[in-house]
Amino acid sequence: MSMRPENCRAEVATIAQYLGLSKTAVERALTQLNTAGTDGIAEVITVRHTSRDGEGESAERWVRTMDEDELFVWLPARAATSLPPRQLRLYAVIAYAQIRRMPLSLAELRDVVRHQYGDSAGEPLGERQVMRLLDELEDSGWITIHRRQGPRGRHAYEAHLRPLHPVLDDVDEEPAAPAAAAAPASATPDIHDGSAPRTADGSPSRDDHRTDRPLMSAGVGGGIRRRRDAGSYGPAPADNPAGPTFRPAGHGEKRSNNSGATNPAYTGPGLQLSPRVWSVLEPVRHELPTIRPYVLRRIAHEIGRQLQAGAGAERLTARLTTRYASTDDPRRGDVGRWILGAGLVRRGCGLESCESGTTWHTGERCPVCHDNAMHALQAAGAQQLEVEEQHTAEVEEQLQPPRPTPVPAAWVAVPAPAVSSSPPALSRAELAELRAAATPAVIRQAITAHGRARATYLYGHALVLPHLARLDDDSGDHHATQ
Repeated sequence: MSMRPENCRAEVATIAQYLGLSKTAVERALTQLNTAGTDGIAEVITVRHTSRDGEGESAERWVRTMDEDELFVWLPARAATSLPPRQLRLYAVIAYAQIRRMPLSLAELRDVVRHQYGDSAGEPLGERQVMRLLDELEDSGWITIHRRQGPRGRHAYEAHLRPLHPVLDDVDEEPAAPAAAAAPASATPDIHDGSAPRTADGSPSRDDHRTDRPLMSAGVGGGIRRRRDAGSYGPAPADNPAGPTFRPAGHGEKRSNNSGATNPAYTGPGLQLSPRVWSVLEPVRHELPTIRPYVLRRIAHEIGRQLQAGAGAERLTARLTTRYASTDDPRRGDVGRWILGAGLVRRGCGLESCESGTTWHTGERCPVCHDNAMHALQAAGAQQLEVEEQHTAEVEEQLQPPRPTPVPAAWVAVPAPAVSSSPPALSRAELAELRAAATPAVIRQAITAHGRARATYLYGHALVLPHLARLDDDSGDHHATQ
């Protein structure tokens, strides 16, 4: 509905025919979409229409307009019809995190799948249940789990727009599985939720020699099987079976009793390549006659290993074609060694779907390689900026005029300040006459010339103290102004 510029006026029967569902199922789905959720928002808005003569018309429906700051992710409609609800929720979270380039942890995935009914309603599922759901989702082909290849040892989850292998369009159409054998009465319904350790995650922390030792009994595990000598390999009979035993070997003698024999030529079957290996080597088939059988056998083993690991023959052929065409005359050296060391080696990041910086099944640029390239570019830019700043500082330092050579300081004898002799003492009559003729200006001049103590002696406390307080105030204002 949201892809149409005008609103949808189709009848319910028409929508059901498009979707391949019953009319009742479509009406039930439209009712759920028209009902506001816990956030008070309805995803589909429906308006009823009636003609002028009173007959009802098909309703007008449209999808609500998304806000600019609202976060969402587009999902393929096929995933909604082929995945169960919990797996669909996990797939949506993984697709959203992939677009936002956010690493996911198991605890974060647990928060999006919760119990819907019972005493545990609203609580997140257990870790083992979430791991089982992720394994089932990976088996369906909608996601790929790159184990321990994410940041800080996390799993990296990759969501696909279409499954990697064919799946049914509806879970209800899935063929019934054959009846499983009856489980013992003490078994739990979900074997992944028990208290025992998960057996699919590797070997135990220590070996139990009571159960892990090899069975050497021929009746239980079979005896040691030895290959029968067919004559193709093996040393020839000894030339001197009765060599020196109690005396050292003489000159020209060797202690090995079969050193004189030489290995015969290989008489086994010739090298045979499977059709899949031939299809992969199609771009360099004209070069195969120049490759030694041993190297060609190693190439076949490498191709078989990659095919068994999940890389398709088409992908290996495309890889070999591209690199053979972009290499300058690979026939100048050993072509077999070039195929092993450069032609078949996968290049890219740790994601298995990455092919030389491109996601193989989509053709888009690998997000991990893009992030690594951006980080490397930023680091190179920061390093280049640091080098330029260091170079600029060195140039500025060279352009500055040379500093003058400092002259060593010479010791100069400074004469001691002359001690002024204090004025002679005055009599009481002279002091009284001096204080009677004193004016404020004369008192201040005496304070400045002779100091406070001498001025107090000459003019007395009654005349000097007011001038001392005023001088202190003037000095404080002077310092505050400065």
